[in-house]
Amino acid sequence: MNATAASADEALELFSYWRSSAAYRVRIGLNLKQLAYRITPVHLVRDGGQQHSEAYAALNPQELVPTLRHDGQVLHQSMAILEYLDEVFPLPALLPDDAPGRARVRALAQLVACDIHPLNNLRVMQFFSDTWSVPQPERDDWTRHWMRVGFEAMERLLVESVDTGRFCHGDSPTLADCCLVPQLYNARRFNLDLDAYPTLVRIDAACLALPAFDAARPENQIDAG
Repeated sequence: MNATAASADEALELFSYWRSSAAYRVRIGLNLKQLAYRITPVHLVRDGGQQHSEAYAALNPQELVPTLRHDGQVLHQSMAILEYLDEVFPLPALLPDDAPGRARVRALAQLVACDIHPLNNLRVMQFFSDTWSVPQPERDDWTRHWMRVGFEAMERLLVESVDTGRFCHGDSPTLADCCLVPQLYNARRFNLDLDAYPTLVRIDAACLALPAFDAARPENQIDAG
């Protein structure tokens, strides 16, 4: 984004891969806060996976993206990074003011980030393929199954709550929306039928209509392709 909320001595550098849903979450959060940041691409497939290079492993021992470098600090894990940004750059807030609201938003976000995404991320798929020789159709079925399980619960939680608005919580994007949109992008990649989740689809469309979400789309990244 072109905003200047972060001063020159507080440069933000995001180590990202265009199709990583975890990095996608952080790009959304940075954009919503209108923070200027530089992307350093880390290709998760090329060269055997650039995240496994000695230089990147020194920066992030988990050999995962994203990593955020800010004013001398090196930060890992997308959810921790997003909450860090919310504390250091509090407006616009990614979490509600009230404790119950914050708990609800965190629960929705973690439903995606902790329960859906880890079961279908790249290193799981590579293990299935390279170690167990699981055929592609079975790997795809695994991915779609766990997305369905999570989406069914999330759809119900959103439909049954009066706190659901234009977005997952009220009428402003939150941490939950930062997580939902990348996961729906993944669902479409795996040809998951989303007709059973009209609330998720509606919220996704409302999010993607915003410039902050649109700029974060995988296809709009400098390393896309």
